[in-house]
Amino acid sequence: MNGILIIAHAPLASALRQCVLHVFPDNPAGVVALDVQPNMPPEETLAQARTVFRQLGTSHALVLADVFGATPCNVAQKLVDGVRSKLITGVNLPMLLRTVSYRHEPLDALVARAVLGGTQGVMQVAITAPQNQARRNHDKEQYDHQQ
Repeated sequence: MNGILIIAHAPLASALRQCVLHVFPDNPAGVVALDVQPNMPPEETLAQARTVFRQLGTSHALVLADVFGATPCNVAQKLVDGVRSKLITGVNLPMLLRTVSYRHEPLDALVARAVLGGTQGVMQVAITAPQNQARRNHDKEQYDHQQ
């Protein structure tokens, strides 16, 4: 089974892990997080990342970072080998939930599922009337200026 490492600006990584454990409490050791602290040198962050990565207890892992080009992603790029571990940036909760759901699949398939889950989880939601209630004409005019 693939391990999952979340590496992001503090406190995002830990917060995402807590959300996942709320939904999937059965295997907390399979999902680890590293919060990158402000002003910490990248070398120290990389050393911490290696330590946290080893906590997964597997050589096959998916590493999820928050922002491409930022320190967490740059550190993660040095951490993954591209064969037994893969890196995806732009982590969000739908991506992470999909990843945990399918972590038993081969790593390449897991990457595809994670990216799809992350993109499908981003959508504009229309403002609608509550179920079984008709929208009044003046309600529409009230919200016309909002986006």
